[in-house]
Amino acid sequence: MEVGKVPTDILKEVIFKNIQHKRSEVLVRPNIGEDCAVVDFGENVCVMSTDPITGAVKDIGSLSIHISCNDIASNGVEPIGVMMTILAPIGTTKEDLSYVMQEANRAAASINVEIIGGHSEITDAVNRMVITTTAIGKQKKAAMVTSKGAQVGDHVIMTKHAGLEGTAIIAADLEDQLRKAIPQEVIDNAKGFAKKISVVKEGVLAGTVGVNSMHDVTEGGILGALWELAEASQVGIEVYEDKIPIASETLKICAELSIDPLRLISSGVMVMAASKEKAQVLLETFKEHAIEATMIGKITKEEKVILKGTTKNPLEAPKTDELYKVI
Repeated sequence: MEVGKVPTDILKEVIFKNIQHKRSEVLVRPNIGEDCAVVDFGENVCVMSTDPITGAVKDIGSLSIHISCNDIASNGVEPIGVMMTILAPIGTTKEDLSYVMQEANRAAASINVEIIGGHSEITDAVNRMVITTTAIGKQKKAAMVTSKGAQVGDHVIMTKHAGLEGTAIIAADLEDQLRKAIPQEVIDNAKGFAKKISVVKEGVLAGTVGVNSMHDVTEGGILGALWELAEASQVGIEVYEDKIPIASETLKICAELSIDPLRLISSGVMVMAASKEKAQVLLETFKEHAIEATMIGKITKEEKVILKGTTKNPLEAPKTDELYKVI
């Protein structure tokens, strides 16, 4: 298999097929495109998600907090706590660990989340630091939002701009290489995208307004996330490529490295499906809170397609993220 997420067909055949024992308290289980597990606690539910950081070197303390909390936000709920597991290679110093934890603490404080536990060790099983975080949130059962609720006729909205996280990672980790062809100001702006990684604010707002489905955009980029949202809901989707916002910094960096910004890891971006009426309210709400948001498609009955001008092509399942071609 290639670097990156395990392909969806293997997930179904090998991973999901071997998760057989079920408990009645579990309301949302593993599925393609589903961000969180949800467990019944009576009037409330416990929302949980876990994710590793493997594609970045710099800023991993901050990224590790945001990626799991973003998953919780995709259920329309505010995360409460995060547990961290740090696997560090031999040679890691006290200062290295201190830097990562200071980063993580700042990120957690910025979204009002507490680091509530975890594990840390030095091991020869890794050749660079790997951090896995598990985020936890609490929600009223009646307010649950999942990835699989999209309805035919829904409008599809995305926040911010495609390739956000990948652009920030590449600008930070490949700065010396990029500097030969791209102005320093562009690189610095791209590194600044790391400050936009959290989607907690828009996730909670969308949960308040009311949406049928939400999914945060990670490996596979915006096109991968849209495919996953449709697949989770067992519906079709029509994506308008020309309407997908891409920052000029992302376009310049991706052109220089010959990678596709639409299939570049994009934590910091949320996609959501909502009725026509709710979608309009959502766009207005985001505007009031200074959150970039764009209507980029609609939910259909069966076909997953992407339109560019008059050209219609199949929207394919996510493959290896473009980040791994250069990092």
